[in-house]
Amino acid sequence: MSKEDLITATGTVIEVCSNGLFRVELEGNHIIMAHLAGKLRINNINVNNFDTVTVEMSLYDLSKGRIIYRQRRPAR
Repeated sequence: MSKEDLITATGTVIEVCSNGLFRVELEGNHIIMAHLAGKLRINNINVNNFDTVTVEMSLYDLSKGRIIYRQRRPAR
C-alpha cells in the first residue's frame, strides 16, 4: 500500500484503552480505534484524553487507524 492510499484526518482522543490503543473521535463524529505509530513510541510521546491528534486510515478499513502526530497544547 502506498502513501496515496491513506486517508488523513484530525480527531480528539476520547478514551485511552489497554495495550496502546486509543478511541478517537474524528471531526464528523466518527469514532475509530487507533494505535500509536512507531516513531511516537520510540520518542516516548504521551497521548492523553482530549488531545488533538492526526490519524492515518486505510481505505479498506475505516474503523481502525494509526496516530501519526499529536498537536501541541496551547501555552497557558
